[in-house]
Formats: sequence, C-alpha cells, structure tokens
Amino acid sequence: MKLVHSGKVRDLYETDDGLLLMVASDRMSAFDYILEPDIPDKGAILTQMSLWWFDQLKDVVPNHVVAPGDDARSVLCRPLTMVQVECVARGYLAGGGLDEYRTDGMVSGVRLPDGLEDGSRLPEPIFTPSTKAPLGQHDEPISYEQVVAEVGAETAAELRRITLAVYARGAEIARERDIIVADTKIELGWGADGVLTLGDEVLTPDSSRFWPADQWQPGCGQPSFDKQFVRDWLLSPESGWDKSSGTPPPRLPDHVVERTRQRYLEAYERVTGVPFSG
Repeated sequence: MKLVHSGKVRDLYETDDGLLLMVASDRMSAFDYILEPDIPDKGAILTQMSLWWFDQLKDVVPNHVVAPGDDARSVLCRPLTMVQVECVARGYLAGGGLDEYRTDGMVSGVRLPDGLEDGSRLPEPIFTPSTKAPLGQHDEPISYEQVVAEVGAETAAELRRITLAVYARGAEIARERDIIVADTKIELGWGADGVLTLGDEVLTPDSSRFWPADQWQPGCGQPSFDKQFVRDWLLSPESGWDKSSGTPPPRLPDHVVERTRQRYLEAYERVTGVPFSG
C-alpha cells in the first residue's frame, strides 16, 4: 500500500480500492515533539479504545470506520476531506485553557466566571477551537467568530454542535465508570456524501484528559490517565529540560515509559470494561 501521510503518532496508507488504512504507532508526542522511546502497546490501546467509542457515538455522529484492520493497531476507514479547525470541548479548566483564562479570563474568546482554579468545573461545557498547525508548530486558540470566518456560519455551528455532543456522551459514559473527561479534541471531515464525519481517534488518552473522579480536587493539578504524566515529567527538575530552550526533550527513562503504559492501559480497561489483549 502507498504511504500517504505520516503524522506524530499515526501513519496513513491508501489501499487499491481507495480506502485508507490508519495505523497507530507506539510513538509518544508532547509539546509538539516526538519523544523517544516508544510506549509499548500504545498504538493498539488507542486504536481499540477509539473503535469502542466510535460504536458508543454512532447515533451522535457518523464515523469513518469501515472495519478493524488485521492487527490491533490498525483500522480501515473512508477518506475524509478534513476541516482545518481543531475541535475541542472543555468541561473543566486545565492545560492551555487554564493558561488562557489566567491571562484574560477567557478561553478561545469565551468569557468565564471569575475565581476559577486549576481543575475547576465550568458552568457548562464550552467549544474552544484552535488552529490546526503543521507538524512541529503549535496549535493556537481561536474564537468561534474566527471559525465562522474560516468555514462559514453553517459549518461552524455544526462543528460546535457535534463537538459538544461528543463530549457530553463521552463524559456521561466515563462518569459512570468514575472517570471525569475534563476536555477532548476531535477531528471532523467531509465524507463523499457531503456529511460531516468523525475521523482519526476519539476520546483516548492522547486526545482527552481523563481524571479519576474520586480524586478530583480543584485548585491543583489532577492525577490523570493520559499523557499529562509525561508532560509533567518533562517539565520536572528530574528531566532537566527547558521547554523554552528550543532543544528537543530528553529520552524518557524506563520508569516513565512503564508508568505511562500502565496509565493508558488502565484508561482503556476502566472505560471499556474489557481486558486489553493487544
């Protein structure tokens, strides 16, 4: 098959009949860098988790899945013309959203109440889009009005509606499993039928923040089942890395690799209720 795209963590191949085979690698990315070494089983965990979520969301939005691939890390899918907007929903304040809020009290142009803290639950989930930057560059927050200017009012309204609906369903299901979905990013594109369709991955530890509900405590960073653990290590004195230096991050030590794998594995098994088989 022909390689048509290689991203931070996924590779796309075109089949003879015009479909795409999406293969999730074990690569880990953070702060727009691809890290070393790989996280064992990560690609398979993300793929199987996405397939589970696509099934849970099939009445909310159509998806690109045609069939699972021949191994646990691949999926055969329909090609989409991707919307050039990162679609993000937030129900809690964390990460880049928290940084924005601390600057001007807003996230992607949405004014939020005063007095919110790291980990605060928002009055209601909000749509906080960003640019879709090329590999190696940073996504930048944009307002809803900028999305309208980019894709038109009708499409912008659909992007917001679908993103919030996916978040609402995901947050509801996860909460039943004692997990908080703080935020999530989804990828949407136009199918050959002209319908906005969910693609790439959905509600995984790479695209979402998962917090244990029984440990949620606003005012500090939350324990998580996602790659925040890797981000935290990179920013710690132990790593010795200066994010602003422009130099690549250091190699992940064995204990960080193993604990990251365990977090991804626990997220999969707690959400799906199915033991991971690889």
